[in-house]
Amino acid sequence: MLYEQFGLNEREYRKILEILQREPNEVELGIFSVMWSEHCSYKHTKPLLKKFPTKGKRVIQGPGENAGVVDIGDDLAIVFKMESHNHPSAVEPFQGAATGIGGIVRDILAMGARPIALLDSLRFGNLKVQRTKYLFSGVVSGIAHYGNCIGVPTVAGEIYFYDCYTDNPLVNVMCVGIARQDEIKYARAQVNDATVMLVGAMTGRDGIHGASFASENLTEQSEKKRPSVQIGDPFMEKLLIEACLEAAKLDCVLAVQDLGAAGLTSACSEIASKNDKGIEIELSSVPQREKDMNAYEIVLSESQERMLLLVKPGHEEEVKQVFERWDLNAQEIGRMTNDGLFTVKMNEKIVAQIPAKALTDEVPTIILKASKNIAHRETVFPYAQDLEECFLKLLGSENICSRRSVYERYDHRVGTDTIILPGSDAAVLRIKGTKKAVALTTDCNSLYCYLDPYEGAKIAVVEAARNLVVTGAEPVGITDCLNFANPDDENVADQLVKAIEGIAEVARFFEIPVVSGNVSLYNESPTKKIYPTPVIGMVGVIDDLSKICDASFKDEGDLVVLLGRQDVEESVCEYTRVIHNIEDGNPPTIDLTFEKRLQKLCLKAIREGIVKSAHDLSEGGLAICLAESAILGGMGVECNVYTDSRVDFCLFGETQSRIVVSLSKEKLEYLRILSQQEEVPITVLGKVTKDRFCIRVNGEKAIDIDVKKIEEIYNSSLEKLVNEQWH
Repeated sequence: MLYEQFGLNEREYRKILEILQREPNEVELGIFSVMWSEHCSYKHTKPLLKKFPTKGKRVIQGPGENAGVVDIGDDLAIVFKMESHNHPSAVEPFQGAATGIGGIVRDILAMGARPIALLDSLRFGNLKVQRTKYLFSGVVSGIAHYGNCIGVPTVAGEIYFYDCYTDNPLVNVMCVGIARQDEIKYARAQVNDATVMLVGAMTGRDGIHGASFASENLTEQSEKKRPSVQIGDPFMEKLLIEACLEAAKLDCVLAVQDLGAAGLTSACSEIASKNDKGIEIELSSVPQREKDMNAYEIVLSESQERMLLLVKPGHEEEVKQVFERWDLNAQEIGRMTNDGLFTVKMNEKIVAQIPAKALTDEVPTIILKASKNIAHRETVFPYAQDLEECFLKLLGSENICSRRSVYERYDHRVGTDTIILPGSDAAVLRIKGTKKAVALTTDCNSLYCYLDPYEGAKIAVVEAARNLVVTGAEPVGITDCLNFANPDDENVADQLVKAIEGIAEVARFFEIPVVSGNVSLYNESPTKKIYPTPVIGMVGVIDDLSKICDASFKDEGDLVVLLGRQDVEESVCEYTRVIHNIEDGNPPTIDLTFEKRLQKLCLKAIREGIVKSAHDLSEGGLAICLAESAILGGMGVECNVYTDSRVDFCLFGETQSRIVVSLSKEKLEYLRILSQQEEVPITVLGKVTKDRFCIRVNGEKAIDIDVKKIEEIYNSSLEKLVNEQWH
């Protein structure tokens, strides 16, 4: 059947016939195909996403617009969102990643905000596989190229390597912008006969059916879909940023909408639907980059660097003048109507006419059939004899070692606002003209989520918040990117349901609303399904720049103190994976009430000037946490840890709700008082030294190495792993 060639099923086709009361033509089938694709419609997840708390005292705009908006005071707002570009990056890694950056920047721009920071969350397969090296190199190059060219700093992110991502890498990108609250733009504008203007780049044949491509499993045929991957022009995007920000200040510009997935189709139907209006466009007026483009190609093109503006009638020339100054197209292509229809014309002839809300609000949703996944069994872990050797192996392993060889390719200082640079728990950027700063992070341990999607998702939110708190920031908002395999698989559906429930529970308990996000499904190949990967992007606010903290040890003689849990869990972690090749068992557990008290204690200690450094314990446990603080500070450390638990898990286990801080001896009593108030135990581990990294456990020496050696291993390992046998 013809509709099957467009990725529609019989149920959806019957719904289309019911809506139109006639047979659709080919252009209309194409429009329904992209708008009802998983990528655009969220037909599997719409009911589930309603579980997220989306309102709060700081929330100005939650889900439903191009990006979320939170109030940071001083009449300023932070605008942020995260999205995926997974499938395009699997077949064309450079352009897939580059256009992912371009698209998320335009989402922020559409809100009238200036983009000030980029973050990413990347997943790749086994680094011993040549294809992984190719994908890794292309994705990193694409992010660096696009971000550096548009002058927006890439300030934070994460990279993990697991076999399940070998065929289907994940490229999640987040953009953060700033705007005056009275200058925020929305896609809503209740004005009759508003002029529809297409601004920015010309339209070509690139990216046609990209949204549909992103809504299906990757197969051997996916390589043939390279035309579905858009081509980016970052220099054009830089011009578009400046022109749109200038135009957004004009009273005559009523609304702004990004042309992302599905191009003109999604931008026009969404802006009409949100305004309870219709829209009529003339495709022959669209500036075209290629000859003889037909209506189908123009309306479904996903050419980059384009935006849609709604403009007060009679003010079109005023808008054109702005874009002409930036050497960009600004063309009238249609008008808003009162008939509720998305009408597409080509040379004055109607080629498609569909109720706008049918494309956005009447998508047939799919009720997930979730199985009850069997809980992973308790696992007996072997005991490692040479702890120092384990430490060095973990320090240089692919999921723990420094990402310096990656982030040094990104311009993370452009704009001169980056205070805490990549490599710490979170990035921190100052807000010009104020005493404020914002802290930014992305987080998800997908191995935890594979072992237990509910607990793993909870830990992702908790750790993102902890990453912000150790900088001195109050977490204020969440964006997410929910990456899963085929949801029609009952096991995957169960993972999706449980992960969303986990995120919702923590967001509600910590009162951090989810204000924007993205869902990416069908991330699998014929041989591999990805781990459930619900990536959390989070923003925090620091009201006083002088109260910023980082992870680096500062002064010789300072005390090193552990805040939080003193018991040790024997759970699956990087230690069991790297040293014992064990990935099956239970992940760490999380006590939300205790975690909340811990974060409150840490934030108080930073704001009252008690601690000089603070660092979250995560992958690699206590030993890796101490090593990272020592490396960042160029200092040594001497600790003596006492435990009744297994020594290897004491050093390398990933028990949650723990933070390592350093402080002068004189401040210890103040910290004890705060810890008693919050009912959080603290343990003095040792002191900062000059140049040795030494840890004793129960008085027995476990690790004793020169700091320069661990620094060299930590900083150089990823580059060596990537370049190994690379031809």
